[in-house]
Amino acid sequence: MLDAAPQDETLLEVNNIEVIYNHVILVLKGVSLSVPKGGITALLGGNGAGKTTTLKAVSNLLHSERGEVTKGQITYRGDRIQDLDPAALVKRGVIQVMEGRHCFEHLTVEENLMTGAYTRSASGAEIQQDLEMVYTYFPRLKERRKSQAGYTSGGEQQMLALGRALMSRPETILLDEPSMGLAPQLVEQIFEIVKSVNENEGVTFLLAEQNTNVALRFAHYGYILESGRVVMDGPAAELRENPDVKEFYLGMSDEGRKSFRDVRSYRRRKRWLS
Repeated sequence: MLDAAPQDETLLEVNNIEVIYNHVILVLKGVSLSVPKGGITALLGGNGAGKTTTLKAVSNLLHSERGEVTKGQITYRGDRIQDLDPAALVKRGVIQVMEGRHCFEHLTVEENLMTGAYTRSASGAEIQQDLEMVYTYFPRLKERRKSQAGYTSGGEQQMLALGRALMSRPETILLDEPSMGLAPQLVEQIFEIVKSVNENEGVTFLLAEQNTNVALRFAHYGYILESGRVVMDGPAAELRENPDVKEFYLGMSDEGRKSFRDVRSYRRRKRWLS
């Protein structure tokens, strides 16, 4: 478990951004966050809180969904990036692993992985070395490397999506809902791999996750979003022990486990947003 991350350099800075879809729907309402180099930063919150929109604002994938950043600024290594196209951002070392484990279903597992190196000007030997690195983290992918990706399991496809991102040799990975649709044992396995990649390869992660419990055990720092706003942030260890987070996101209170049906959302908003 991770409680402290390197804080000497901020890679990504999101400063008071607003995002609007279709020119009328305000989704993000002044979101600010920073991602330190070498850390795992978690964006937490329920469905519709604005986590995925925040990641897409950073990776510049909003325009394909008729969304745009209308206020605020996003910088990476001090440079404004919100006007770059997604491909240019990938070349700068920032890549997003989309929610839903997108892969090229008709290609084999290994062919999918090789597409991750497409943007690089690397030698065949370097790419082969990176492929073996990916297989070290994901031995299951090596076993299935000749299988058609569309016939692999959900867990294998999540591994494939993450492995393909690693083939681009990224500095920062934006990871969207890695636990979605996976059994608890597989979720633990995926997060353990994220931790290992972070520690061994120095890859920085900004991950969006509804599973607050597991995310706070592996992240260094967390931001909790509600209705397009950051309502709380802090070191993961502190958030794990915060009474509000325990009650509303971890399902625990001082009296023990509490059903979400017993929690009235207006109490949460009143306490955090007042």
